[in-house]
Amino acid sequence: MADVAALGRRIVENIEKVIVGKRRPVRLTLIALLCEGHVLLEDVPGVAKTMLARSLATSIGASFARVQCTPDLLPSDITGVSVFNQKEFEFQFQPGPILNQLLLADELNRATPRAQAALLEAMAEGQVTVDGVTRELPAPFFVMATQNPIEHEGTFPLPEAQLDRFLMRLSIGYPSFSDENEVLERLKFGHPLSDLGQVASAEEIVAAQREVREVFVHEKVRQYLVRIVHATRRHDDLALGASPRASIALYRTSQALAALEGREFVLPDDIKFVAEAVLGHRAILSSEARLRGKRVDDLVDTIVGSIPAPVEKA
Repeated sequence: MADVAALGRRIVENIEKVIVGKRRPVRLTLIALLCEGHVLLEDVPGVAKTMLARSLATSIGASFARVQCTPDLLPSDITGVSVFNQKEFEFQFQPGPILNQLLLADELNRATPRAQAALLEAMAEGQVTVDGVTRELPAPFFVMATQNPIEHEGTFPLPEAQLDRFLMRLSIGYPSFSDENEVLERLKFGHPLSDLGQVASAEEIVAAQREVREVFVHEKVRQYLVRIVHATRRHDDLALGASPRASIALYRTSQALAALEGREFVLPDDIKFVAEAVLGHRAILSSEARLRGKRVDDLVDTIVGSIPAPVEKA
């Protein structure tokens, strides 16, 4: 796993030339990429969500496309469309932005449910079907979607089934005083993204994705993971607990974190590190808990803290 750890350090350090003081969301995004999952960035405007996606694409040399979601966006604007070529007298497929290695769907909740659903097949199966023809998506394929949690006018909230398709939900948050001061200093003569170089290749990412699956998970650690997920289904403040897909996501992300740390085995601390990002958008608050002002992320932290972690006997 030393090669995966070295690859991760190169990518994270390169992204941090653009994104200042946000190592945790940067690492979690990289973990999602290594797990062949997708990320939902939920945060207020102006905190570098788009910059994170662009700097990641540049760092790994991936083809990049951005879709600005609006209510008049059509599914074909994402997947592509067949156009009749009068000269050749035949229909020719014009690929949409989804046929890139990294797709940024900006303000996804402003697109209609029909347009949102255009992403489902691609995110779940790594392929897209247009006019009855199925096309494989390039590897690695990674979707980063954003949404504003504050502004809800004219939006279409993502249903639970579609939220479950995202491996993680992340929040970048406002920078600290010193970090924001550093951002202004770096922007003095131009944007650092314009000088950002490539430090990894798509082939290295695909190889690392295969390596991550080889990380060992002890039976006791696996049972610890399952207990956490089952506890979300029995909690009084949660109307809907995490699904079996959440268990798989927690398993895979903990493997990726261990690999980035250079380890060939998963520790309970790895599960604790990724639990909030993996489970927070899959658990639904009950109406009573929502009225009392409780937050899902706080409940996930409470549940994780209440489950005793396995320890090795002397």
